[in-house]
Amino acid sequence: MTQINKMELKQIKLLAMDVDGVLTDGTITVCSDGTESKSFHLLDGHGIRMWQRAGLRTALISGRQSEVTKKRADELNIEFLYQPCQQKLVCFEKLLSDSGLDAKNIAYVGDDLLDLPIVRRAGFGVAVANAVDELKNAAHYVTSRTGGKGAVREVIEYILKNTGQWDALMERYLV
Repeated sequence: MTQINKMELKQIKLLAMDVDGVLTDGTITVCSDGTESKSFHLLDGHGIRMWQRAGLRTALISGRQSEVTKKRADELNIEFLYQPCQQKLVCFEKLLSDSGLDAKNIAYVGDDLLDLPIVRRAGFGVAVANAVDELKNAAHYVTSRTGGKGAVREVIEYILKNTGQWDALMERYLV
């Protein structure tokens, strides 16, 4: 795991995430009619809303095409959605172009080997607790929570607290 300082964290303007294994626990249920379902954690969803209220942007980069992922992205007003991305670095480069940001301005959360090129390129690369070892070794930060169990919320809180943005967001809850 490599280190990142608070000044570098302050440059983060966009949080990009893998979906399966990060926003979910990686389980995909295929129903008898061919539809699929996934479970998303409410802590992550609320964290994404808080991130957006701080004026920050969001993206999903998924290796799989999924209507469930699109629905969740729509529900959370995720600005950028890329799926299917077999070569995730290609989608990440498109995100840089589409967002007008540099790699140093993006935090990325992943769990598997497909995420390794982005974790290595992003300004703040994160591996969830149950990620593969290769990803954990390349990451700036490894969550204590597993994918689908609040890991994204943990990343959001970590960045917002370490950049001085958390207290202003908390005011609405302390009334």
